[in-house]
Amino acid sequence: MDRKEDIREFLVSRRAKISPEQAGIPTYGELRRVPGLRRKEVAQLAGVSTDYYTRLERGSIRGVSDSVLEAVASALQLDEAERAHLMDLARTANTPSRRTPRRPSQLRVRPGVQRLLDGMTGVAAMVQNGRSDVLAANLLGRALYDEVFNSAVSLGPANPGRLPNQARYLFLDPRAADLYPDLPAVAATTVAMLRLESGRNPHNRALNELIGELTTGSGLFAALWAGHDVRIHTTGTKRFHHPVAGDLSLQFETLDLRCDEGQTLFAFTAEPGSASENALAFLASWAASPPATTTAGDPAGGSTGPVRAPAQQGRNPGKTEPSHD
Repeated sequence: MDRKEDIREFLVSRRAKISPEQAGIPTYGELRRVPGLRRKEVAQLAGVSTDYYTRLERGSIRGVSDSVLEAVASALQLDEAERAHLMDLARTANTPSRRTPRRPSQLRVRPGVQRLLDGMTGVAAMVQNGRSDVLAANLLGRALYDEVFNSAVSLGPANPGRLPNQARYLFLDPRAADLYPDLPAVAATTVAMLRLESGRNPHNRALNELIGELTTGSGLFAALWAGHDVRIHTTGTKRFHHPVAGDLSLQFETLDLRCDEGQTLFAFTAEPGSASENALAFLASWAASPPATTTAGDPAGGSTGPVRAPAQQGRNPGKTEPSHD
């Protein structure tokens, strides 16, 4: 990753999002050639010279103090995720590329974490890393994201052992449009999370390879990546159109596993008494039943082995409920 280019494009994109009116700058009806604020206006708001801010926006951020970065963040009205991203960009710009700024996250969960997942009955739970690899799941989480797990095989015959990856499924598997009724919003959030992870860990080769793969393979990903948006994903509502359970609207909570850097636990629950609670219970029953199996074809020839049969096994007759987004 080119740190200078990332810094430049991030600051330019944030500056373009702030209007003079939002910043409290009078315009007196003048015509403006660029969207958002001018460099000199950001400099004035941040209390630095225009030349100094211009150097920052060109990516020359090495050695800049946290107080100056905070002043720039305030001038640009950055939110929590954007401030963290700016600080990460500055930190990694000050770290020689030959040094590793962070330990790579483990690709396996500890046995205690797996036992925790398995003990969360009635909750769809999984652990993933910042690259959106799914590292582990309980039975219901595996059923909820069954297509993502199967996609790891269908999208990767050359590397059948690679982990299921939420972003790869979302942008490269056409079935994702059926699973996610709110596909544009899910796509934007996924890219924003990857952008935040890239700022924290720019030397992660696997992450950079994934970003390259998705940029080449998906025009939607490339367009969203160019926007430089970042987001911290902690809680919210996610809608699914599941091939077995039908329509679900689930609340999710996240928990960073502090003893396992880079790993996050996601837990999905349904509103008590809702149609989604019935659908989730139906899915749990389906997941716990002895699986009818079918053989998935390997595009390279041969077989990938038994997998659970798809949605035709049954559907939840519950009603579709409105989104709580």
